[in-house]
Amino acid sequence: MVSAGLTALSCSSYDLPQAASGQNTMKILCIGHGGGSLPLFLASKFRGATIHIVEIDPVVVSASVESMGFPASPVKGLSPESMLPSDADDLLWGGIHDRVFLHTADAEDFIGSDGNEYDIVFIDAYDGDDVFPRKLWDVDGAFMKSLEKRVHPVHGTVVVNLHSDSDSEAAEGNADFQSALPMGRHVSQVCRAYMQHFGVAFTAAVPWLCTSRSSPAAPAGWRAARAGG
Repeated sequence: MVSAGLTALSCSSYDLPQAASGQNTMKILCIGHGGGSLPLFLASKFRGATIHIVEIDPVVVSASVESMGFPASPVKGLSPESMLPSDADDLLWGGIHDRVFLHTADAEDFIGSDGNEYDIVFIDAYDGDDVFPRKLWDVDGAFMKSLEKRVHPVHGTVVVNLHSDSDSEAAEGNADFQSALPMGRHVSQVCRAYMQHFGVAFTAAVPWLCTSRSSPAAPAGWRAARAGG
């Protein structure tokens, strides 16, 4: 996701070296938290980055702090029992955590009330059935309409992590493939939705690396959409 997003962003005339050195500010939104490795990586590599993370499940948030080493201080509303000593984040993260903010909230509600304008948005969110929620790609839904307003109008970039069990281009024109491989059809639908709001969209297939799923090895679909031209 990081490679796809930063490549698209740099192709939109955004100055990545300036953000890396801290000479320019860079606003990043991550929807879906997991263990928090992606936002921490970005914060460590881009000194000018301010990163907001939105995670709907408080259990995921607590687990990332208590079991995966995510800094506690960026978390909004974390119970005191989960907090490490007051100076632990400074010692462990060297100031990186000061530019990271983790919100336990529904993405649709957050994006509707958030006043920030983001340079890049990463979306990696699935429900309990391992499905990318429809409200995060519904063309006429509140989330998509709000998100369109929250990304920079010239270089704003959105990257979406999608599971796929087929090459979406091959499945697009093959009725048998579409019938047998529904996830490929789903990826195409999501792509069209983001293209309608952001004007440009493309896919990049990567090897299926997750070993915790029961499905056979297959490529995962990545989607980057750029606002403006």
